[in-house]
Amino acid sequence: MDLLPSARPSGLFSELYIGLMSGTSLDGVDGVLLQREQDSWRMLAHAHRPLPPTLRQALLDLNTPGEDELHRSAVASQALAVLYATVVQAICEAADVLPTEVQAIGAHGQTVRHRPDLAYTIQLNNPALLAEMTGIDVVSDFRSRDVAAGGQGAPLVPAFHQAIFGVPDQTVAVLNIGGMANLSILRPEQVPLGFDCGPGNALLDMWCQWQTGHAYDANGEFGAMGNVMEDWLGDALQEPFFSLAPPKSTGRDLFNAEWLNRWLAPHGLTDGPLADADLARDVQATLCELTARSAAMALREHAPDAAEVVVCGGGALNGDLMRRLGEQLPGVRVGRSDTHGLDVMQVEAAAFAWLAWTHVNRLAGNVPAVTGARGPRVLGGLYPAR
Repeated sequence: MDLLPSARPSGLFSELYIGLMSGTSLDGVDGVLLQREQDSWRMLAHAHRPLPPTLRQALLDLNTPGEDELHRSAVASQALAVLYATVVQAICEAADVLPTEVQAIGAHGQTVRHRPDLAYTIQLNNPALLAEMTGIDVVSDFRSRDVAAGGQGAPLVPAFHQAIFGVPDQTVAVLNIGGMANLSILRPEQVPLGFDCGPGNALLDMWCQWQTGHAYDANGEFGAMGNVMEDWLGDALQEPFFSLAPPKSTGRDLFNAEWLNRWLAPHGLTDGPLADADLARDVQATLCELTARSAAMALREHAPDAAEVVVCGGGALNGDLMRRLGEQLPGVRVGRSDTHGLDVMQVEAAAFAWLAWTHVNRLAGNVPAVTGARGPRVLGGLYPAR
């Protein structure tokens, strides 16, 4: 797949798709504009807008049951759609394209519940409002169709990863580290595999916020000053999710503040700041090692032949986490997606632009071998601009 910058597209066979992504890390919205011309895709523009603190907290609160959830969900969905629209406007201005030139927006929405075991998944969004504000067709609610067909509804990106990162002569793994971490396993001339492998940044961000007041550990510097507590790590790795066989997916329904407090409780710790700064750093280091080691364990079990791991998502910006991944995977090339021409914060948004294209062309967007669905399905619902 060609993902080099391009001039403004033209011609009857040029199509433009926007992808929007706000992940479980709740750090902001990333949007990209992709051009499809025959069988080639090009990245034309990218924009990022942080989540306003009030919206971030509202979305975080909606991950757990609370009073007046329906009203609060509706209000948060409207605010998110408005933020999406500002990202779309920024993208169009950066690429010098008109909204009427864009075929569709793929807007994933914000996951607040993910319970495929109970046959549902909820992504907050207001695609009708987004279509109204932008004047562009919107495709959203990608996961529900796969869940309705008996699948996990996640991950949905392995087919896209195959198109970008797959190579003809070796096995490549793509590790996306957002709030959660998911693996795509790309073997030559085979259907891609993939699954969620555990927590990504969610627990790291949570502990860092409690201890430092910062939303995340920039470059992993806080955790890098600590030491891994192997016995605590061993307890964390007893979480049954890690031993489940794919297909499997997870989210803040499992790896949340309750999980973190339950892990801390035997050691007399709670969610408050610690007086012992060394211990606080050790906990951060241990949580970072949990993300790295759980991903490496999954890779060794399901893709021991992988020659390369391409890391994307916000976790790829954590130098301490990248170092730990390298240590856990000796003999494997571990690097960021930037080296393949796609910024680490653009990969997931680009995937949803691609999924919008599959919907518009009535092509299956899921991989049944990944999600466990009964078969290929066209994903998402369409909200026409007019």
